[in-house]
Amino acid sequence: MFGIQARLTFLFVVIVTVVLGISGSYAQYTLAHELEVNNQRLRDGVLTRLQTSLPSALWDLDKTKVDNIVAAEMLPPELVAIRVYDTSVGLFSGKRRHPDGKVGNVGGNDDVAGTPVVADLAYRETDQGARPVIVGRVVVNFSRDQIDARLAAEIRRKVSEALLLDLILVVALALSLRIVFDPLKRLRDGLFELATRGSDEVEELPEKRRDELGDVIRGFNAIQRRVKSIILRTREAEDEARRAAQETAQALHDLRQAQESLLQAERLASLGSLVAGVAHEINTPVGIALTSASVLKEATEEIHAAVTAGAVRKSEILKYIGTAGESARLIMNNAYRAAHLIHSFKQIAVDQVSEARRRFELREYIGEVVSSLQPRLKKTRLAVSIDCPADVTLDSYPGALAQVITNLTLNCVDHAFAPDQEGTIDIRVRPDGDWVEVAVSDNGRGIPADLIDKVFDPFVTTRRGQGGTGLGLNIVYNLVVKQFAGTISVSSVEGQGASFVLRMPRVAPGEGSVDGPLHG
Repeated sequence: MFGIQARLTFLFVVIVTVVLGISGSYAQYTLAHELEVNNQRLRDGVLTRLQTSLPSALWDLDKTKVDNIVAAEMLPPELVAIRVYDTSVGLFSGKRRHPDGKVGNVGGNDDVAGTPVVADLAYRETDQGARPVIVGRVVVNFSRDQIDARLAAEIRRKVSEALLLDLILVVALALSLRIVFDPLKRLRDGLFELATRGSDEVEELPEKRRDELGDVIRGFNAIQRRVKSIILRTREAEDEARRAAQETAQALHDLRQAQESLLQAERLASLGSLVAGVAHEINTPVGIALTSASVLKEATEEIHAAVTAGAVRKSEILKYIGTAGESARLIMNNAYRAAHLIHSFKQIAVDQVSEARRRFELREYIGEVVSSLQPRLKKTRLAVSIDCPADVTLDSYPGALAQVITNLTLNCVDHAFAPDQEGTIDIRVRPDGDWVEVAVSDNGRGIPADLIDKVFDPFVTTRRGQGGTGLGLNIVYNLVVKQFAGTISVSSVEGQGASFVLRMPRVAPGEGSVDGPLHG
């Protein structure tokens, strides 16, 4: 069975590899498309120039001029051969590129590699209204070797990057996770020795750490010293009881009962304190996964004992399958929960500390922002819904937009609802040509009429003295108006909620916009 450290490392490596694979595939597709477009542009340019310059020279049967034109067009390495045919004499002129890269003449029967493209050569006389005369044709052979080599090199580079990043991630996780798991292993060994050996034989754990795990270790050592003190006092009481055994058997019996009760009470109190301390420091997903793994291990040992004894029954197998399935589900769900939070935070964290603009898909990004707020939202009874069409793309500042959505959502949480009140927060997006409209609405208590015109002013808050600064909506207003060159308005009826509506262009003003049309 793999340990939690190995499984976390494997999970992170898989996630990073998948993300790099998707990114690399998209980059490979983009590069291939770009190379194909450039290749087609080269073809069109070569054919256009040849159809423009060759007809007059071919009409005059000027072989020197035709040779010079063909030789000039053979400069790009993508051209394998150019052959010019006259309508009467056949092959008039031709050049080909040899494997060593040199350009030479080509014969009529030479086997030429590459993809041939044929175009007619039409000569138009200078007389007005004269019809063009087909004087010959040109056959141009193009090679895809340059494109294939470029794509293969890009694939090798992406694979090398993925392998190197996976290696760095494994090493980094192996070193960083030791900070947590090594003290936990020592704590586990200390608990096992304390439970199986004499209390005075167990050495205290080192207390050099100055973090949360160090607090747990110091708590364990304090409990161990307390247990040693209790056992010492108990032994003294036992000695006293033995000396008094001759006086009264009943006193000895009462003393032993008191001893048993005292020892049991102290052990339960110490165990409860220790479990509370450890549970407070270890996060919930890891704790649930560890518990599920422990249940699965015990069930496996039981079924293994039954199989070894040759007395396994169908009901025991079915019970084990149920236990294993439930444990696996719990482990996977909690591991996915931790991975999903990391993934959701990554881009949001990067965007929040960066002022860089980029193109992003709006519905997916709003979902990531709301996911990053779950640690705050899960403490309430509020539900957040997102209504946004697919493929609404912005060329803007995602960090500033994340701050706007965050401030508007948390403004609803802090001001629109009582602490235990149920409610909904709706985020609705509607595209409008080159603009997009985003509405954040709630069904809470609403905004008082005397504050509706002042909500965007600085230092205006209904929670003064309770942690409210009155700057959240002022920040939203400045970002929407100044950075996005948009507008924001608010409407509310007391007792029926409030709605903030902001309009902003799909392409934010300023330099650095991404080329290409936006759609959706």
